[in-house]
Amino acid sequence: MIVMRIDVMLARRKMSVTELAEKVGITLANLSILKNGRARALRLETLDKLCKALDCQPGDLLEFVDGDVSETVS
Repeated sequence: MIVMRIDVMLARRKMSVTELAEKVGITLANLSILKNGRARALRLETLDKLCKALDCQPGDLLEFVDGDVSETVS
């Protein structure tokens, strides 16, 4: 299972969810869906914008977790 680690990068960049949503150009609701792991898909264009806004690589935002994701998400 692929897990989004947007919250980790937000903390490292000391950026709010609202600020990131504005920089990426998506709604807070859609960013929340991504951040909380409820998204079923992610456009490469959105991933590109997230990486630019957070000055990171895709691997900083995405993590493969083998097994039950509920064990790793806090």
